[in-house]
Amino acid sequence: MDNLEAIFSPKSVAVIGASTTPGKVGHDIFANILKGGFAGVLYPVNPSAKSILCVRAYPSLNEIPDEVDLAIIILPPAVAIKAAHEAIEKKVKGLVIVSAGFREVGGKGLEIENEIVSVCRKEGIRIIGPNCLGVINPNPLVRLNASFSVRMPKFGNISFISQSGALCTAVLDFAADMDFGFSKFISIGNKADVDELDLLKYLHKDLDTEVIMIYLEELRRGPEFIEDVKKITLGNIKPTPIIAIKSGRTGAGALAAASHTGALAGTEAVYDAIFQQSGIIRVDSIHELFDFASAFASRNENEQGKLRRKVPAGNRVAIVTNAGGPGIVATDMTVSSGLKLAEFSEETIEVLASHLPATANIHNPVDVVGDAAQDRYENALSAVTRDEGVDGALVILTPQSMTNALGTAEAIARIARRSNKPILCCFMGIFDVSAGVKYLQEHGIPVFKFPENAAKALGALYKYSTMMNRQELAPYTLQHDKKRAEEIIARCIDEGKYKLGELESGELLECYGFKTLTSGLAKTKDEAAQISDSLTFPVAMKIVSPDILHKTDAGGVVLEINSKNDVLKTFDEIMNKALEFDGKAEIKGILIQQMAKKGAEVILGMNRYPVFGPLLMVGLGGIFVELFQDVVFALAPVERNEARRTIRQIKGFKLFKGFRGRPVCDLEALNKLLVSLSAMSINHEEIMEMDINPILLHEEGLGATVADCRIILRKENAEK
Repeated sequence: MDNLEAIFSPKSVAVIGASTTPGKVGHDIFANILKGGFAGVLYPVNPSAKSILCVRAYPSLNEIPDEVDLAIIILPPAVAIKAAHEAIEKKVKGLVIVSAGFREVGGKGLEIENEIVSVCRKEGIRIIGPNCLGVINPNPLVRLNASFSVRMPKFGNISFISQSGALCTAVLDFAADMDFGFSKFISIGNKADVDELDLLKYLHKDLDTEVIMIYLEELRRGPEFIEDVKKITLGNIKPTPIIAIKSGRTGAGALAAASHTGALAGTEAVYDAIFQQSGIIRVDSIHELFDFASAFASRNENEQGKLRRKVPAGNRVAIVTNAGGPGIVATDMTVSSGLKLAEFSEETIEVLASHLPATANIHNPVDVVGDAAQDRYENALSAVTRDEGVDGALVILTPQSMTNALGTAEAIARIARRSNKPILCCFMGIFDVSAGVKYLQEHGIPVFKFPENAAKALGALYKYSTMMNRQELAPYTLQHDKKRAEEIIARCIDEGKYKLGELESGELLECYGFKTLTSGLAKTKDEAAQISDSLTFPVAMKIVSPDILHKTDAGGVVLEINSKNDVLKTFDEIMNKALEFDGKAEIKGILIQQMAKKGAEVILGMNRYPVFGPLLMVGLGGIFVELFQDVVFALAPVERNEARRTIRQIKGFKLFKGFRGRPVCDLEALNKLLVSLSAMSINHEEIMEMDINPILLHEEGLGATVADCRIILRKENAEK
């Protein structure tokens, strides 16, 4: 485990920079380790102190007579580097550098951080931090609280990784209030050495960790992160759910506006793609982070006494409640969470009618009425969970004078033991239901304060279930002319062309299996007449100018032209409108193009990001791109299965499936084109942006045709 075990389960810890002064970081972290009941041996290191909190202090690390597994460094950068060299001499196995003043301030701080990492990596010493809160392992066999947190959290089966130290303290307070337990708790700070991916791999193998929560500010790894994390979340060996919250969701803008893709593909599109492709569940708030983690971490016994995590096989949910209002709230949130109300079988309805009073509602949501005792809940829940048309259940209890929260909780637990379907509960209130809540928690049944929280959590379980159980199709074997594409790109760069219009872009796309339209570039009306003679009417005419990116805005696109005379007339009209739009624009000519057969308009695009690489885009195309912004993103490389899943996330996907009499579109062709676009983006790093808009997606079996496209190359390649 790359010596990370020495950081989280050390037998001995040295605190370098331990202080005798309460309130100083060096004192408080040492005190927290000591008072937390660390199961190993603890050594304070301070050349000016004989002892700290009655523990003998050592002048330096090398004067400690025994082996040291983990060293906590709480020193300024200039002194920390000396401590790192001493740690190497002492053969320490791991470092946690809590102090700040390194990468985050730049300059000398960054230099020192890089030097510490360099020398430690040569010796195989892993580093958490610098500029971090520390690490916590509440396991009773370890009990390490090497952090700013005064209290040791409860031991549980959820691990938490955070890039923000300040958030860590708030989360620990929040967890204590919820009686929430952790397996490992890690603040990673600057991520000089150990980063999120290292920790995710470690925690995946950790037997104490069943679920991982993570707070992210930024990632420094792209495709590698997706491939490795996919093995953690969706692999066959110990699949471990990861629930993430990322800062800055609304503040991130696009990198560029030179294309539709650049205008729509902000940084958050990258992270959405990373989370989706790697199987990470993304949440919007700390509350959701805890709610979803509680649902995923809960494991209850079956009738054989074995613990198991339950996820729904489908999205059909039964709701059992003793109050109409919360039932309606749960119903609304159930639907918005990707679930739907189950329709009960006649047998289930008959069973419910036989056990519930006449005033009860025996259809979904089932209302057992306010005066319900635990027997009504047990009979109703038993009936709906036995129904083959039900995949999971939400149980809502509001405290009333005759309510027995503990008895109801016991009844729910009995049913949960014999059912393979997830049962989530909402016990509303605090004191009147506390005994029932505690019983459910002790028996591994997720329980929430409000119905909407329970419904959202069940929706997350279903989303994870669909990711776990999705079918995998055999990959495509597509033929691409990479060499020809390289020649076209080299020629364009040699000629100083970096913004490629339809002619050059079309040549490139043809190398990767895209079907383009027969066309010619007319610089004069005479050339326009000659080109129109070689084409079959109707034709389209489009302005060609590197300065006019969106042709329609400039009146630079005219379709369905049916004669040579109309071609000549339209030539003048387009030229005049283009000059009115931008009098300084460089006009290369007018493209005269064969009209394509009708089809649904789709956009494919790509924008290349530092670190992450090509971000692909697919969605509704044509003029609807910026109007509806119904587009989905995926990071390359994308193969058949990822392409298929990405395309099916388009909100208007039904339009391609024969919606309201429209023809069924050739989705297989679109899948192949997205895979080809991915290959093109990976193979040619000179391509910075691409817009293929629209692609006309024809009827099933007839493929797709590129109607317009543009490609932007990287200028730096020529300069180098």
